[in-house]
Amino acid sequence: MTINRADPLVLGIETSCDETGIGIVRGTTLLSNTIASSMDEHARYGGVVPEIAARAHLDELVPAINAAVAEAGIRLSDLDAIAVTCGPGLSGALMVGVGAAKALAVALDKPIYAVNHLVGHVGADLLQGELRHGDTNTGDTAPLEYPTIALLVSGGHTSLLLVRDLVSDVELLGETIDDAAGEAFDKVARLLSLPYPGGPQIDRVALGGNPKAIRFPRGLSQPKDMAVHRYDFSFSGLKTSVARFVEQRQDAGEPVPIGDVAASFREAVVDILLTKALAACADYGVPRLLLGGGVIANKRLREVATQRTDAAGIVLRIPPLSLCTDNGAMIAALGAQLIMAGHEPSTLQFGADSTLPVGQIQV
Repeated sequence: MTINRADPLVLGIETSCDETGIGIVRGTTLLSNTIASSMDEHARYGGVVPEIAARAHLDELVPAINAAVAEAGIRLSDLDAIAVTCGPGLSGALMVGVGAAKALAVALDKPIYAVNHLVGHVGADLLQGELRHGDTNTGDTAPLEYPTIALLVSGGHTSLLLVRDLVSDVELLGETIDDAAGEAFDKVARLLSLPYPGGPQIDRVALGGNPKAIRFPRGLSQPKDMAVHRYDFSFSGLKTSVARFVEQRQDAGEPVPIGDVAASFREAVVDILLTKALAACADYGVPRLLLGGGVIANKRLREVATQRTDAAGIVLRIPPLSLCTDNGAMIAALGAQLIMAGHEPSTLQFGADSTLPVGQIQV
């Protein structure tokens, strides 16, 4: 089986959570990025229900593949390879994507690359093409340099990575020890009687609030914590602090200043995320920070990240927002990078791994 390693045409499949993502790239050029989300189905439950997510992937995969192929203007037979997320993520959701990718690879007689979801978020920054037009990218457009520090923030993950080389050397520096940042946004939104998903709702009501009104705690930021958990995150205590504040106001028969609570909570999350990320940049002597994951859509996070990296002389890179949330294009991009670097395909023996370590870039 001969693979075009110079400029491979790769289809990527991403089903780690509630987005069915299909992307097609040629080398580093983005040709299509189709995403079908089951978020509305989960909203009634206030969070992602794994079984519902898996069933939604089953319904959406074939239409999403057809839409991506049509948008890219190719035929499936033109592909050089298939890339698929095999972890980390929700087991049932991952199995749907893995099964579909294997079926495509066998039916088309194409090589398959099983890749890491988190590393894929970094790969998204490599993509170029017309589909980036109109998107916000606060980083420069030069090629991604190594090493770089990557802060990935989503509903399921809050991770800090040292990326020495995208396809061969990615180290996990720290991660959340309890709730991910996105989960904390959802839970605090629920405390404030705001709908799911919480991130956009917190952003909305925070516009009328004072971010300095309430000093909520910054988890794992005390000297004793930094000695052991310098790059780790914790949002459970922050969430509890918000809950206690709301309860105290309600018990006293006083109105809850929702705008101030939302703005102060958001400020605490942004502060701890960026403090830890910039500490990693300083400690490792890396003047580059890349942000990825769905929570990067938070306007305040992007604003403060720009201010603090400018002050520290650090280059900030943020992929277009359409490539920050879970998507198949980032998986295709990582697959293409592996091919161009000469890596051999995965065998068909791999499976879904909900706890796949970030250092395992390809399975």
